[in-house]
Amino acid sequence: MKIALAADHGGYNLKQYLIESLQKDYQIIDLGTHSEEFVDFPKYGILLGEKIAKKEADIGIAICKSGIGISIAVNKVKGAYCAKINTIEEASLAKKHNRANVIAFSGKTDKEYALEMVHTFLNEKPLEEERYLRRINQIKEYENAN
Repeated sequence: MKIALAADHGGYNLKQYLIESLQKDYQIIDLGTHSEEFVDFPKYGILLGEKIAKKEADIGIAICKSGIGISIAVNKVKGAYCAKINTIEEASLAKKHNRANVIAFSGKTDKEYALEMVHTFLNEKPLEEERYLRRINQIKEYENAN
C-alpha cells in the first residue's frame, strides 16, 4: 500500500513522525514540506489530492496547524475525499461510512494518538450497505455534474 503524506510548516513534525513510524510497513510518498519554514498549505493539500485522484497513492495523510485548511484544499480535487479527524471513532467512520481516501490532522495532535488513528483508518473496510453507497453516489454524482 502506498501512503502519501503532505504538510505545511505547522504539520511538519507530525508528518516526519508518521513517516518514520509507517515506512517499515508501507510505501511512503513524502510530498513535503521538508522543514518548519513557513509555507502555504493549499499547495501541499492540492498536491496530495492530485496524487490520490491519479491513483499514485492509495491513501493520503494531510497535516497543517489546525488540519482544517489543508483538508479544504485536498477536497477541491475531484476524486479526493478528505476527512479532518480528531478521534479513533472518526478515523473508523471516515473509512467505513464515508469512504474517505485522505485523513487530515492538526499538527498539534499527540503523535502516538495520531498514529493510532492512522492504523484504525488503514484497517477499516468501507461498509457495503445500500444507505452508505447511496450517499457516496450522491456526492460523486454532484462532483461529476460540476
